[in-house]
Formats: sequence, structure tokens, C-alpha cells
Amino acid sequence: MTQQPATMTPLSKEMQDCVQACMTCHSVCEETMSSCLQMGGQAQMQIMRAVMDCAEMTRMCADMMMRRSPLSAEMCAMCARACDMCAEACMSMPDDAQMMRCAEACRRCAETCRSMSAATM
Repeated sequence: MTQQPATMTPLSKEMQDCVQACMTCHSVCEETMSSCLQMGGQAQMQIMRAVMDCAEMTRMCADMMMRRSPLSAEMCAMCARACDMCAEACMSMPDDAQMMRCAEACRRCAETCRSMSAATM
């Protein structure tokens, strides 16, 4: 009987960076949802959907990478799409500082997720 190692191999630097980008993006999306709710208005609904989708996807993506799910690469590809959609939605309000912060976090996350989805995990 072979003995299991006490700890798993550490995440690669690229994967750690992607997990961090996902967690940052998740936090910024949560803050942005709060900001949108305070603003109200019908135009915000489409933005809110994109922000909510992105918040959920980034959290799930980070979780899956940390537990080394075999679905991580596919999840990263979907997460990148959700982040792209959210960034685009947020860009529709260029005068809003929170929206611009969210778009930037989403773009960074999409970039790292795209490179992780192409990598073999």
C-alpha cells in the first residue's frame, strides 16, 4: 500500500495569480452590486446581471482551482467569458469610478483565466 503525501503539491505561480485575480474580481463585483443597488434604475438591471454572474463565476473558479478540480480549465474559460461580459457592461458607465474599477478587475481576471484555460492543469 502506497502512502499518500501529507500535503498536496503547491499551486503553480500562474494558478496562484489566477486564483488571486478571481478573488479580487469577486470582491470588486460584490462592491459594484451594492453600488448599483443604491443607484437603482432600469438601465442598471442588465449591468447587475453581468456583475452577479461574474461574482459567482469568479468565486467558483477560484474554489475549483484551489481544490484542483479536473474541470478547472473549462471553468477558467467560462469565467473569462463572464468577466469579459461584465467588463463590457461596466464600461457602459464610464463616468462611474466603481464601474471602472470593476471593469479593470474583470479584464485582469479574464486575462489570467484565459491563460489558465489554455494551460494543462
